[in-house]
Amino acid sequence: MVFPKTLQDKLNQREADNALRKLSINENLTDFFSNDYLGFSKSAIIFEKTHEFLVENDFKTNGATGSRLISGNYELYDIAEDFIARFHKSEAALIFNSGYDANVGLLSSVPQRNDVILYDELCHASIRDGIQLSNAKAYKFEHNDLEDLESKILKFKSLNSNVFIVIESVYSMDGDSPNLEEFVSLSEKHNSYLIVDEAHALGVFGENGEGLVQSLHLQDKVFARIMTFGKGLGCHGAAVLGSKELKSYLVNFARSFIYTTGLSPHAVATILVAYQQLKSDSNAVADLKQNIIWFNQQKQLQGLKPMFVYSKSAIQCAIVQGNDNVKRIASQLQQNGFNVKPILSPTVPQGQERLRFCLHSYNSTEEISALIAGLYKLL
Repeated sequence: MVFPKTLQDKLNQREADNALRKLSINENLTDFFSNDYLGFSKSAIIFEKTHEFLVENDFKTNGATGSRLISGNYELYDIAEDFIARFHKSEAALIFNSGYDANVGLLSSVPQRNDVILYDELCHASIRDGIQLSNAKAYKFEHNDLEDLESKILKFKSLNSNVFIVIESVYSMDGDSPNLEEFVSLSEKHNSYLIVDEAHALGVFGENGEGLVQSLHLQDKVFARIMTFGKGLGCHGAAVLGSKELKSYLVNFARSFIYTTGLSPHAVATILVAYQQLKSDSNAVADLKQNIIWFNQQKQLQGLKPMFVYSKSAIQCAIVQGNDNVKRIASQLQQNGFNVKPILSPTVPQGQERLRFCLHSYNSTEEISALIAGLYKLL
């Protein structure tokens, strides 16, 4: 069958821009590219405890068999959601199959036709896709800019609409964070509903990796938090945290929850055990925090600080303009044994291409120092 020319032209253009995405097998290099911030995806303890939990509690099925509203719900979901809610000091938690599903389900169903969504211009694609599926009007505001946000709130406040403000606690392509206290104050001042995606904060901020919102004791002032498990927890799935009424609403109206097969018992048990590990052992979180400090010290010693986006998170980004240029430097770092991926336009705006370094609890200070020294030489 002939492939449509319009689609082939788009592929050809991507290739001409040196921006064509391809799947590759990860090589055995030093990891500075994965989101496995705490090393939980490779944890033998979590793997073995998950198996023991399933056997001891007689969860021996391989799949959920249907959506959670039909045959795919089981007691393990309640156990996991109760634990997550208590861990995050939230009234309720609802597990979704992924962070993408959680954002799409929440944002497509909660804001109504006469409501307004105001979202940070650097919000993740899953947030944008959820907003596009909503019947509410949506407008972006300048990144972390409270003045721009308030001017837009005032513009729409008189319409007697609910205003939903959507931000991230750590932005995935920059690694920076908003001033959450001021965003909370602004949302309270104007009776708006604040939604915070904590995908890249779980396992990174707080004494036990509980996230940035909770580490600042703001959890009771946020309408909804999205916790994604594919980063700091090293497993699959996500949860929306909020009131019991919000949970009930999502069960009834979030299409990405209603019309999909539930996670398998093994997947839900892995989430539960990973959370138990996060609560009982803070060593991995402490090691990650020390590595973030060390990385920032090393880039300053080498005089590389000006090229990096300011960040105190596990995501550190060095701006290297041009797809050709950033791909070349990433390739050279890989040849030197460091698994670093270039972020190309159009994923980021043209001229904002970058090397994205992800730090982990299991990276050594020697590896970080060698990486920074190697980057300095290449530049």
